[in-house]
Amino acid sequence: MIVFLDGVLEEKGPTRVVVNVNGVGYEAAIPLSSYDRLPAAGARVKLLTVPVVREDAHLLFGFMTEDERTMFGLLTSINGIGPRLGLAVLSGLAVRDLKAAVANGDVKRLSGISGIGRKTAERIVLEMRDKLGKGDLMEAVTGGKAPGPNEAKLRDTLLALISLGHKQAEAQHMVRDIAGSVTPDMPLEEILRKVLSGRK
Repeated sequence: MIVFLDGVLEEKGPTRVVVNVNGVGYEAAIPLSSYDRLPAAGARVKLLTVPVVREDAHLLFGFMTEDERTMFGLLTSINGIGPRLGLAVLSGLAVRDLKAAVANGDVKRLSGISGIGRKTAERIVLEMRDKLGKGDLMEAVTGGKAPGPNEAKLRDTLLALISLGHKQAEAQHMVRDIAGSVTPDMPLEEILRKVLSGRK
């Protein structure tokens, strides 16, 4: 399996590249997010790849970062999303923005991507929440800032509420309502009971 190409960038375009590896030219389809990171034609490039073998074609999809390649794999594991649609999603949203859209349940933003209808956007949110780790969701919700002990408890509560199906704005409002009564040593289960029961 071809996992990366390391060679000279012979051709580049918004949707495809050709990389010369020891005299052999490899064509790969790429998302716009990778195109923005490509060096000038003629320069050396290392392109991370995902091969897709079909009866009628052997296709190669390329990415400039591991985050893009990982997200592509997660997207294409969702029923109804093939490689081309996976590239379309990554072309429409940066990886961090995609994670944020999933964490926030932002179906409208996802369905604004060419080729993604409302039902597909809803499926992406539902399935990607399960596939993304807690750390990815926290990064998306918090912007990657390291929280203090008490803030960490509140953010764990926020993530738990989002995983239960609450939208981020609603979950943030619920957490704010009980924030003053939360202590660093309070169990998450107790905090969630406070939030869901409305008691402070």
